[in-house]
Amino acid sequence: MKTEAAILWEGEKQWSVEEVELDDPQPGEVRVKLASSGLCHSDDHAVKGDLPTAMPIIGGHEGAGIVEEVGAGVTRLRPGDHVVMAFIPACGHCRWCASGNSVLCDYGAVIMSGLPISDGKPRTHARGEGLKRMSLLGTFSPYTVVHQDSCVQIDDDIPLELASLVGCGVTTGFGAAVNRAQVGPGDTVVVVGTGGLGSSAVQGSRIAGAENIIAVDPIAFRREQAEMLGATHSVASMAEAMPLVTELTRGVMADKTIMTASLMTGDMLMPLMALTRKGGRACLTSVANPNITSADVVLVDLILSQKEIVGNVFGGCNPHADLPRLLSLYKSGELKLAELVTKTYSLEQVNEGYDDLLNGTIMRGMIVF
Repeated sequence: MKTEAAILWEGEKQWSVEEVELDDPQPGEVRVKLASSGLCHSDDHAVKGDLPTAMPIIGGHEGAGIVEEVGAGVTRLRPGDHVVMAFIPACGHCRWCASGNSVLCDYGAVIMSGLPISDGKPRTHARGEGLKRMSLLGTFSPYTVVHQDSCVQIDDDIPLELASLVGCGVTTGFGAAVNRAQVGPGDTVVVVGTGGLGSSAVQGSRIAGAENIIAVDPIAFRREQAEMLGATHSVASMAEAMPLVTELTRGVMADKTIMTASLMTGDMLMPLMALTRKGGRACLTSVANPNITSADVVLVDLILSQKEIVGNVFGGCNPHADLPRLLSLYKSGELKLAELVTKTYSLEQVNEGYDDLLNGTIMRGMIVF
């Protein structure tokens, strides 16, 4: 079928919306009619070159929609099912999936190739070339063909426009607090960077029972939004957070710190660890350029204060189990999703949406098909 998609071509610095040819689903695959796609900062990192990506590529990795057609051998889905795309698929049988860590599924080794799991051949074509897909999904298009292992079935009564948010940003941020940082009742938490991911880390901290949640962001609008979502305090920088956290904790410092800035550099680790108490945990969630091979840290403080540094991908979640659980929290009113979406866009407005994101005028933008 013919449809359209936002494509990043080699050497270009913005998305090009144009007609594409989409193949039928192959064995193990499904065609999904998408309702929406979130505008995640990671796609812009591909544009800027901070996230190495195969090109040409259809952007987008936060999507939700309805299954229209299934290929041979598809056993878990059927036409009419509502699904969220998981930007890390889960095979269910590798060592990591079998041990309950499907977020580390061996499929992760191929997602940046942008080519289908089953045979590595493009399913979408434009200008006579086969196109890759961001995280094997390519949700900057109203239709996509993906492997069933990238789809998580959800209840039909959940608004699909909002459900797409748990495909990456909400889950990654929420899980940063709940799973990786392990925020608990009464904790003091510092969240650095309160865009799409950080705002969800704030929500995760609130739902986990944190007493103090300090949102750190240079943009006043994002600080205000973080307070609406559960932050008890907000400041513009980690330097400003130091005296506040010192006062709130009587010098003990934060139990948990979470780095959710859009792009992390090596000099950001030392002030984060200074905000972290003895025996505390710092969770690093931001994208970092792969060329960065060193970071500033006071080793003796890390060692003798028994501080912990943990990484985070997709919130440490198991997509097929945890995405429906997050949507249950939305249905109960605990997890806010509609409040995250500052503005909606058409596919043709994708570059405008990223301009707004980079200018700090939106929390999360959403393409609605």
